[in-house]
Amino acid sequence: MRLAALPLLFAPLLSQAAILSVCTEASPDGFDVVQYNALTTTNASADVLMNRLVEFDAASGQLQPSLAQSWSVSDDGLVWDFQLRPGVKFQRTEWFNPSRELNADDVLFSFQRMLDPTHPWHKSAPGGYPHAQSMQLPALIKSIESVGAQQVRFTLNRPDATFLATLSMGFASIYSAEYAAQLLQAGTPEKLNSAPVGTGPFILKRFQKDAAIRYTANPDYFAGKPALDGLIFAITPDTNVRLQKLRRNECQIALSPKPLDVQAARQAPSLRISETPAFMTAFVALNSQHPPLDKPQVRQAINLAFDRASYLQAVFEGSATAASSPYPPTTWSYAKELPGYAHDPVKAKAMLEEAGLADGFSTTIWTRPSGSLLNPNPSLGAQLLQADLAEVGIRAEIRVIEWGELIKRAKAGEHDLLFMGWAGDNGDPDNFLTPQFSCASLQSGLNFARFCDPQLDKLIADGKLSAEQTVRSGLYQQAQAIIQQQALWLPLAHPTAFALLRNNVQGYQVNPFGRQDFAKVQLK
Repeated sequence: MRLAALPLLFAPLLSQAAILSVCTEASPDGFDVVQYNALTTTNASADVLMNRLVEFDAASGQLQPSLAQSWSVSDDGLVWDFQLRPGVKFQRTEWFNPSRELNADDVLFSFQRMLDPTHPWHKSAPGGYPHAQSMQLPALIKSIESVGAQQVRFTLNRPDATFLATLSMGFASIYSAEYAAQLLQAGTPEKLNSAPVGTGPFILKRFQKDAAIRYTANPDYFAGKPALDGLIFAITPDTNVRLQKLRRNECQIALSPKPLDVQAARQAPSLRISETPAFMTAFVALNSQHPPLDKPQVRQAINLAFDRASYLQAVFEGSATAASSPYPPTTWSYAKELPGYAHDPVKAKAMLEEAGLADGFSTTIWTRPSGSLLNPNPSLGAQLLQADLAEVGIRAEIRVIEWGELIKRAKAGEHDLLFMGWAGDNGDPDNFLTPQFSCASLQSGLNFARFCDPQLDKLIADGKLSAEQTVRSGLYQQAQAIIQQQALWLPLAHPTAFALLRNNVQGYQVNPFGRQDFAKVQLK
């Protein structure tokens, strides 16, 4: 009898579910991704729960079909037709049981709520739609209409070379119009932010703020059920704790490790490293609307006072290259001839004197409490900048603000000097320029330099009108010259993106844009 019972005792072990635990650095702001711009929110919502009409494949550098199986554009570049993939199902959850498959109504809802002020869902986002606004979609898109149940037509007011790539960004995720109608009828539209529904590879099960997000595999995923049965985001702000959890197999992937953690992982036989040059820039935004930062000489003095070499060595420990431009030097249109700002405290003092500030001034440095890929050691970085500024007479107080609150207040323009970072979504240089330096983005809050200049704005806008890369490059190089001359940022670094993995993780590759794809990950 005992021998016969053994297989029953061992059966649960043999059929143990494959659950991947990922140690992440912060909680998402929410799950209605259109309302937010933080990468942690995109990772927790758009990357695992949702899909877009098209997706950008980092390996090939090409846009690929997703919810749209094909598309075409008119000769004048104004009319885009998307043929939707048949048979795509929305997720079944405790809060929603879909009665139909994806169709054109879902695409119309997803964009019209962002673009149309009269849409019943438009005011459901208290902070607006930062990406749609900064990418100027309300002015770009003339109309969206269904051409049959499975075809959607976008008509633009002007040609835009970045339009298709923009549709691969997280904020362009497609929502269920049927679920939205259910919530609106119940008077609970806010639940779209806490109880989301998508078409993606995983379904949200539970979210415990600052603790964990739990997902289960979507059995109806159009690209095939994930190999994993479940996914956990173990929210672990401390990088040291993330590494400890990885060593103890409490996590199988640890994101945003410190450079020292990467070195330690190289020596651990049970761990391995995934890495790639990141399409990202770490920077300090200088709020040009706050005196005396409204004077170009003062912003230039800050750039000249900063010892970038010492900062890179201390904070990134050899895992990043120095930045002098908004985007990485591997990007087409990168203005390599621009000199940047050398470390020159004497010249910095002269610039302050020229600005009428020979005795310096007082300001604040805002930073986050926990480390990330773009800011591995926030405390040390802020202290190094503080010391460099003190050397030229600028007295800077460091303020450490929780990430969600930091983003909210920075978008409102409350900061002076702000440690920040930006990740491009699709390899196009406009993905840095429009969100960070356009006048429209100042209104949406993503323009952290708080700078609106008609000449710069026109260069950025004109760069999207042409399909010729050489024409666009010339315009973008002129834009970079203005950005550098105005010293809108203190550029810091272009990091290497790392993720630490246990050896039994297969099918995961760290993404240069910071996006996360667990749909094909397996645990062996």
